[in-house]
Amino acid sequence: MSKVPVVAVLLLGSMAFTAGCATKKHVAREMQPTINKVNELDDLTARTTRDIRDLDQRTQKGIAEVNERSAAADQRAQAAGQQADQAQQIASNAARGVDTLTQQVVNLDNYRPVAETSVHFGFDKADLTSKAKKALDQLAAEVPNTKGYIVAVEGSTDSVGDPNYNYQLSERRASAVIQYLAVNHRIPAHKVYVIGLGKDKPVAKNNTSKGRAENRRVEVRLMTNVVGEPQASTGQPSAQQ
Repeated sequence: MSKVPVVAVLLLGSMAFTAGCATKKHVAREMQPTINKVNELDDLTARTTRDIRDLDQRTQKGIAEVNERSAAADQRAQAAGQQADQAQQIASNAARGVDTLTQQVVNLDNYRPVAETSVHFGFDKADLTSKAKKALDQLAAEVPNTKGYIVAVEGSTDSVGDPNYNYQLSERRASAVIQYLAVNHRIPAHKVYVIGLGKDKPVAKNNTSKGRAENRRVEVRLMTNVVGEPQASTGQPSAQQ
């Protein structure tokens, strides 16, 4: 057998192998950008998937919070509606009470006192002293036994200061008495007839400190228009400050 063909075969095989390796390297070089792009797309897809999942979680959380706030708002609205209904009922009751009182006090001369007292205040003050509260407690004790009653409250001041301010001060003093009677003795507002007289109805001269102290007062009278009620009890102590 000749050696030449064998060498030729080996040479051809070597050349084919070399060419195959070169082709693979070339293909690899050509494919590498595509592979890199695919890898980038895979990373981008993964990030997008995570972002979508995070967005969905945040969205669901936001929806839950909105639902909670909406439910709380509904509850507050319902409570406000109930309070409005109650306020309307109270206002209606008060209006009816005021109408009744208006009819009753068209002429106070139709009433006669059952009990009365005076409470006094310090200069430019509208707070009740303990002595004043005791006097009001004594007057209020007569309320359960008095039918068809009203409570007349007249606030007054001395002559010192601006007249308009004194009217306001006399009203504050009367309001302090009314609030005390309402809170501590449950006397409703529609049973109270209040007047702020300022300095217009002095009981003593304002040219002395003693006289001015006597004028810084609120006069309180428990009155009835029912025939046959006991005569006025005016012996209650006046609460001096």
